[in-house]
Amino acid sequence: MTDEPAPVSEELTTPTCYRHAGRETYVRCQRCDRPICPDCMNPASVGFQCPECFKEGVRSTRQARTAYGGRLPTKAGRVTMALIGINAVVFLLVVGSGGNRSELLHRLWLLPRSACTEVASNGRCVQIVDGVSDGAYWELLTSMFTHVQVWHIGFNMLALYIIGPQLETILGHARFLALYLLSGLVGSATVYWLADERSPTIGASGAIFGLMAALLVVAVKVRGDVQGLLTLVAVNVVITVLGASFISWQGHLGGFVGGAVLALVLVYAPRRRRTTWQVVGVSLVAAAVLVAVLLRTLSLT
Repeated sequence: MTDEPAPVSEELTTPTCYRHAGRETYVRCQRCDRPICPDCMNPASVGFQCPECFKEGVRSTRQARTAYGGRLPTKAGRVTMALIGINAVVFLLVVGSGGNRSELLHRLWLLPRSACTEVASNGRCVQIVDGVSDGAYWELLTSMFTHVQVWHIGFNMLALYIIGPQLETILGHARFLALYLLSGLVGSATVYWLADERSPTIGASGAIFGLMAALLVVAVKVRGDVQGLLTLVAVNVVITVLGASFISWQGHLGGFVGGAVLALVLVYAPRRRRTTWQVVGVSLVAAAVLVAVLLRTLSLT
């Protein structure tokens, strides 16, 4: 009497990936136990997980936060280096297109009211460049990334390279970027109000002064040593005063005040619902800049 072979069980058949039919695999997701092929494997603390379980794990895992509510940067200085890169690219474009006589420069600088940039031999204006009050509102932002002299961009980018990563680590990418841009815009609005109507202004100095003020506020908050920062600020104030004929003290002043106010909002926001308080505070500063620009435009037109 011969034994008949046992029927093949479905459990003994080779499993295939649940997302890619026909791909044989012996690896299963550690969470849901579904078979997954190499393309669907996501390394986990133990074994591998399928794409759905991996995404769910990322969503449910609480992200590390800075002391002031921002996401803890995985790579400190990323936004800082991006800002430096933008400034460098704009600098090369301006210099490469003619420097002080570049048409690109005339579109990027901050000019409160339209002015004549080229005069013919008979005294008539050949080229008129629009200012902010004529509708060129982008100049409030683009002037923050525009430089012509090597020493100008070199000094500003060195300061940004030193101060930026520190604040970026303390605040997180998004809050640091908001601080930088809004500080610069407050500086631009101050220039728009206080500088000569026909005098163009360029440079990232307003935003840089905003970062210095913010770092000083943070140092006071954590009761750190502020002597070095105060010395840095004092040196820059002296340079601003001595070079008032070619340095925009209006941009420096506005940027510093703007950075200080924004830092107070970000650093001293109540722990409970901190993000909401920060968003409201930053939004109010942005609204104040908008109102100031509109009022100045009305006064000039």
